[in-house]
Amino acid sequence: MTAGVFAGVAALILVWWHASEATVDVRRAGSLPLGVWGMVMLIFTEGSLFVTLLGSYWYLRFHDATWPPHGIPDPKVALPVVMTAVLLASAAPVVLAARAAVAGRLAAARGLLALALVVQLGYLAVQVLLFRHDLLDFSPRDHAYGSMYFGMLALHHAHVVAGVLLSGALLAKLAGGLTSYRVTGMRAIAWYWCFVAALAVPVVLTQVSPSL
Repeated sequence: MTAGVFAGVAALILVWWHASEATVDVRRAGSLPLGVWGMVMLIFTEGSLFVTLLGSYWYLRFHDATWPPHGIPDPKVALPVVMTAVLLASAAPVVLAARAAVAGRLAAARGLLALALVVQLGYLAVQVLLFRHDLLDFSPRDHAYGSMYFGMLALHHAHVVAGVLLSGALLAKLAGGLTSYRVTGMRAIAWYWCFVAALAVPVVLTQVSPSL
């Protein structure tokens, strides 16, 4: 439910963003545009949410003698770790695209952002398949482990979806060239995607911890 709400809000923000570009105030606060400061505040808010979620997982784990419950296979380690490395690597072209946009290099910004978007979509597709495969073994309604396991992954996947939507929307906008608004958007997306990529590390380590 939370993941769905987050994805819905992200979609509404994208519609608003597309419709209001011409009137957005891009005055700077300190050394960063207001849009980037807004993204930083969002990152801190979402980070607090994940700290609470991960803390709840570990609290339940240390108070349950059988975690995961009997009959639930221990999570695989290799593929989730590899996919996390892919996600971390995808942050590089996003950051480089933001730097290219700031420097006024439109072609480089578009190419790097397109590359990042392809990697993001590939990552998301594999994660959806893994998520559906896990649902064949147990569900969020079965026990606390299932609820925490799927809730944690679904929320992170929702953040990935939001990042993909933002990247895709900005890539479409860049077809019309660079503006100060779009450069600010590129910088904000770079901050957000670095956050999502870094967040995958504690999420995946928590996910595979019963097998470590």
